[in-house]
Amino acid sequence: MALLPATLLAAGAPQAATVDRMVLASGGAVLELSAPASGIMRIRMGRGKLPEDASWAVPAAARAARLPLQVTRSGETLQLRSAGISARIDRRTLRTEVLDGSGNVLLSDLAGSAALAAGGGFRLRGKLAGADHIFGLGDKTGTFDRKGGAYTMWNSDAYKFTQATDPLYKSIPFFMAVGDRGRAYGLFLDNTWRSTFDFGKTERDVLSISAEGGPVDYYVMSGPAPKDVLQQYARLTGTAPLPPQWALGFQQSKWSYKSDAEVRAIAQRLRGERLPADVVYMDIDYQDRSRPFTVNRKAFPDLRQLASDLRAQGLRLVLITDPHIANAPGQGYAAYDSGAVQDLFLKLPGGEYYSGDVWPGASVFPDFSRAKARSWWGELYAGLVADGVAGFWNDMNEPSIFNVASKTMPLDVVHRIESDDFAPRTTSHAELHNVYGQLNSRATYEGLSRLQPDVRPFVLTRATYAGGQRYAATWTGDNASSWQHLKIGTQQLLNLGLSGFSLAGNDVGGYAGEHPSPDLLTRWFQVGAFMPLFRAHAETNRPDQEPWVGDAAHVDIRRRFIEERYRLMPYLYGAAEENSRTGVPMLRPVFLNFPQVLAKGDRLGGSEDQFMLGGDLLVAPSPTPESPGEYTVELPGKGWYNYWTGQRLAGKGETIKPDIAQLPVYVRPGAIIPKQPLVQSTAFAPKGPLELHIYPGPDCQGEIYADDGASLAYQRGAYLRQRIRCEETEAGLRVEFEQRQGDWKPWWNGVKLHAYGWSVQAVPDMAAGSILIPRPTHSSGNGE
Repeated sequence: MALLPATLLAAGAPQAATVDRMVLASGGAVLELSAPASGIMRIRMGRGKLPEDASWAVPAAARAARLPLQVTRSGETLQLRSAGISARIDRRTLRTEVLDGSGNVLLSDLAGSAALAAGGGFRLRGKLAGADHIFGLGDKTGTFDRKGGAYTMWNSDAYKFTQATDPLYKSIPFFMAVGDRGRAYGLFLDNTWRSTFDFGKTERDVLSISAEGGPVDYYVMSGPAPKDVLQQYARLTGTAPLPPQWALGFQQSKWSYKSDAEVRAIAQRLRGERLPADVVYMDIDYQDRSRPFTVNRKAFPDLRQLASDLRAQGLRLVLITDPHIANAPGQGYAAYDSGAVQDLFLKLPGGEYYSGDVWPGASVFPDFSRAKARSWWGELYAGLVADGVAGFWNDMNEPSIFNVASKTMPLDVVHRIESDDFAPRTTSHAELHNVYGQLNSRATYEGLSRLQPDVRPFVLTRATYAGGQRYAATWTGDNASSWQHLKIGTQQLLNLGLSGFSLAGNDVGGYAGEHPSPDLLTRWFQVGAFMPLFRAHAETNRPDQEPWVGDAAHVDIRRRFIEERYRLMPYLYGAAEENSRTGVPMLRPVFLNFPQVLAKGDRLGGSEDQFMLGGDLLVAPSPTPESPGEYTVELPGKGWYNYWTGQRLAGKGETIKPDIAQLPVYVRPGAIIPKQPLVQSTAFAPKGPLELHIYPGPDCQGEIYADDGASLAYQRGAYLRQRIRCEETEAGLRVEFEQRQGDWKPWWNGVKLHAYGWSVQAVPDMAAGSILIPRPTHSSGNGE
C-alpha cells in the first residue's frame, strides 16, 4: 500500500512525485511519513493499520499540517525530501533513516517493521553518534548528559528522591542530541504508555525506545542548532502562556500554615523584614478534613477577607487542590455529590467507583480524559476565585495513592475517553496514567480561563506529560535538604527547560530530610533567585526555614539576592515573554546560547555546573557547592563582565574562592540589561527611571518588553516592545532606541543609562531615537 502514483512504484528507472504523506506496507506493518512543519518529520507505524491520529500533546492543527514531500525511488529505496529534512526508506524492511537538510544522517533506524511486537508494544532501535550528548526527558535525575543511561516514563510519587531514583513525577518523552560541534536534532515519542529510553546503556552506541503499548508515533526535528530544535518542538506541543508577572516574584510556602493568624503572621514578617515577595501558599490544612474545594472555617473563618488583606500588602494566595475527591456520599460534600450525579469518577472493570486512600482518606478520582469531567472540575474553582484566590496548585496527580505497593491506582481502572479528536472509547489506566496530571492541570487552567476570561491563570502541577507546558508551571517535587539536591536541582530545571517546561523551580532549602544548615539555606536562596520559579517550601514537623531564619548576616545575604531578583524583573519578564513566543527557555545550559563550548569537553564546556538566565546572564556556582575550595570559572569567550561590579574580565575566566556572601554572575559582552528600582512586590509600580545597563561588546543589543503583567490585553496590542542597540564610535557610544511597538504606556518617564566603562546618563523616555554618550575622560572604580 502506498500513496504514490503507480508509475513510481513500478520497476525501472528512478522517478519522482510529490505527495503530502507517504504510506507503505510490508510484512503486515504499515508505515506513514509526513512533514508537519519545516525541519520536522513525523513517523507512524502500526500492525495491519496505522494507529489513531490523536494526541494529548500535539494539537490537531499541528498534526494536520503537511508540507509537500518530494519522493524519488532508486531500487528498493525511497527518498523523501521536505523543507529542512529528508528520509530514506527501505521498502522491504521499512527501516527509515532521517537526514537533515544538508543530507547528514540524524537517526538511522535499525528495526523497521521488526520493531512491532506480536502481542502489542514495540521496541525501536537506532544508531547513536559517539560525539552526541543527550538532554531532555524532563526533570529526571542521574547525569546531566543522559548518554549512557536508561530511563523509564512512568509518573511516580518519589518522596526524597535521590540522584539514582527513576522514574519520577513526569513523563516527557522528548530528548535533544547535541554533537560536540553544536549540531543538534530532537526526537519526541508521542506515547502515553509506560516506556523506556536507553541511550547506549544496554547496547553501546544504540538508542533503544520501547513501550508496553500504544502507538509508534514519533517526530524527528532536524535543528540544526539546539535552539532550532526547541522551537521545532514548541511548534508541535505549544509554548507556555505568558505568566502573570507576580508568578516571577518570590513565593513562600510550607506544609502548612494552619490558620488565618499564621498566614497573616507570615505576610507581616515578609513585609516587616523588607523581604520582597508576591505569593503565600496554603497547603492541605486550610481544607475541611483535607477535602479539596472546602475550607476549614474554624481555622480560616473569612478566606475572602484574608485574600483581600494580603492583596493590599502586594501578596497573593495560591491554594492547593489535589485531584482526589473524598469518597463521601450523603455527607453534603459538594465536590463529590456534583461529580457523582454526573457519573464523572473513574471506575473499576466491574462498574463500581475506584476508591483509593489519600489525604482525605478513601477518595475517588475524576476521569479527566472526558471533556465533561474537565469542565465540571474547572467550575469547582468558582467559589475560591470569587474569594480572591490568585492561583492553584495541583499536587498528588501522578496520581499518588497511599497504602499500596504501586503508589498509584490499579492499571485496569477504566477511563472513558471523550475528548478532542480521539474516537470515544474506553481504555485502561495503563494508557492514561502518564497523562493524568497533564489533564488535571489542563482542567484547572481551562476552568480558570472561563471564570476570569481576561486574567492570566496560574497553575502549578507536580505531574505532567509533554504539552503540559500549555497549562501549568511545575516544580521538581519532594526534594531533600542537601548539598547534592541543590546541585542536581539546577540540572533538573535545565533539562525541564529543554523539554518545554520553562517556568519551573525546586523547593528552596529542600522539602524533606534534615534541616538545612544556615550556609545551605543561604546558598539555595542565592541560586533560587536566578531560577524561573522562586518558591521556598518545606514539609511539616521540621524547623522553620523561611528566609528570615538564622543570624542577621545570613538573612541580609538572602534579602540582598531576593532584592536583586526584583531589580532584574524587567529582564526576567522579557525572558518569560520570549519563552511564550519561541519555546526557548528562561533558564538555559551554557551550550544553548553558545553551542561551541561543547567542543571543550570538560564538564560539557561548563554547562554541567554553570547556567544562563536568558541570553545574557551566566551564573557560576561551585561544582562542589559544599566545599570551600577554589574553582575556576571558564567563560565562552573573552570580555565578559562581572555582574556585581561592572568590571570587565581580561581573559576567558577567573579563579573563585567561595564566599557565602557572593555568587559569581557574569554578563555577556554586548548585552543591554533592563532593570528597575526596588519594589517589595510586583503589585507596586517602581518609582524612578527604567535602568538600562549597557555592557559594550560585539552584537550590542537588548530588548525591553512590558505590559500590565496580569491581563490578556497584551494579545490585543497593549504591550511595549523595543529593541535597543549600541555601537562604539570615535565620537562615543551611540545608543539607538528602535521604533517602539505596542500601545501600552510604561510606568517609567525616563531612562538611566549605565554604560560600563563609559558613564551614567539620564535621558527622557524614548519611543525612538538615539543618544551619544561621550568617551570618558577617566574610568570610575565601579566599572562605569
